Amino acid sequence: MHADLSDPTLLRLNEHPQRRQLNSEAHARPALQIAADNRLSYLAYLHRHISHEQELWLYRELAQQLELPAPDPKASQFQLQAPFGRVRWERHGEFSTLSVQAHGAETSPFAQPALQALPAGWLPLLPGNMLVAAHAALLPPGALPLRIEDLAAQCFNGHELVGAEIGDGAGRAYTDFRIHADGFSRYLLADFYMGRRQAGRMLQRLLELETYRMLALLALPVAKSIAPELAKVDEELAELTGAMGDAGADSEPQLLHRLTELAGATENALSRTDHRFNASLAYYDIARCRIAELRERRIQGLQPFQQFLQRRLTPAIDTCRAVAARQRALAERVNRATALLRTRVDIRRERQNQALLTSMERRAAMQLHLQQTVEGLSIAAITYYSAGLIGYLLKGAKAAGLALNVELATAAAVPLLALAIALGLRRARAALRRHGAVAGMEHG
Repeated sequence: MHADLSDPTLLRLNEHPQRRQLNSEAHARPALQIAADNRLSYLAYLHRHISHEQELWLYRELAQQLELPAPDPKASQFQLQAPFGRVRWERHGEFSTLSVQAHGAETSPFAQPALQALPAGWLPLLPGNMLVAAHAALLPPGALPLRIEDLAAQCFNGHELVGAEIGDGAGRAYTDFRIHADGFSRYLLADFYMGRRQAGRMLQRLLELETYRMLALLALPVAKSIAPELAKVDEELAELTGAMGDAGADSEPQLLHRLTELAGATENALSRTDHRFNASLAYYDIARCRIAELRERRIQGLQPFQQFLQRRLTPAIDTCRAVAARQRALAERVNRATALLRTRVDIRRERQNQALLTSMERRAAMQLHLQQTVEGLSIAAITYYSAGLIGYLLKGAKAAGLALNVELATAAAVPLLALAIALGLRRARAALRRHGAVAGMEHG
């Protein structure tokens, strides 16, 4: 008889502690859903000067003014379902996004933006560093002019449009990639047969494409600003490496000091810019993915999104990539030159130390010869004085009545005294050597 596996108490799985958290990541940021005749306003801003808690307080204030439930204090994204539509906030690595969706699009789709549905007193509380601000509208095909020129004149102030069929022909998207007089860019979608979910996904990809395009371009001003600095460093490095060939012992320390300062400057520039360049390349890859997900088809007479980005964004990213590569190569050259000059200084110093050791060895040999000479004189002097003392002793013994030949006995004692003194000095010298060797081993 088989157990009823539908009873959850019979199946007790030993789960990984993060299994459910990791699984919920797939549903953490649900896609937009937007119906035809809907308007949407979208903001993306850098939150480098506002903490997560401060940002959540800001949106709790919005929920309170709209008389809606406050978001979770630990949330990184949430949605508010308001009478006019939907408010959605998401916090990412270095930026946050706010989407306001409102029902109904007027004859002129950008005349009354969805952002106007929010409380007027709350909007000024939004943080600065606004990077993207866009209005979008989703309309049925019949609501749009047939001619591209009329569409551009009616909705985009006559600017040249970028657009394509998206979703393999399920809809169309238009924009001019310009910031209009109100400070917002504009996106217009025509819904052939996308439906709410696909239309929401396509609009979200377009807005994310704009966001990641701008984020990727943040590195371009950095690249332009440090290019003159890199040229100056390159010039100074060429001057220093040229001077290394003729440098002598007196000028090498000064050159090494200048190279060390140059290495510090390049490393400081790397630490200031490396993160921005790497982030730019990552954002560029995401933007390319968003373009691929649009599944574009060309509209006759319009430049599609992929072609626009390839012509306008790719050169800027290539510039950033080239400056980053040049910066790294320059840092490596400075480090190699510094290491080469430091090796030369170390070799020269080692030669000086070797010459000093040779000189000290010669001095030690001279001191040894002098010591041996002094040692011979010391033996003679000590023997002389010792023989004199023995002579006095023998004279005293003779005066006391002993029959001694003082001169003969003294003469016979001199060789014995000299031999004894020489052996004593040799033993003392050997003892000193042993003591020095033991002390050296203890220090080693």
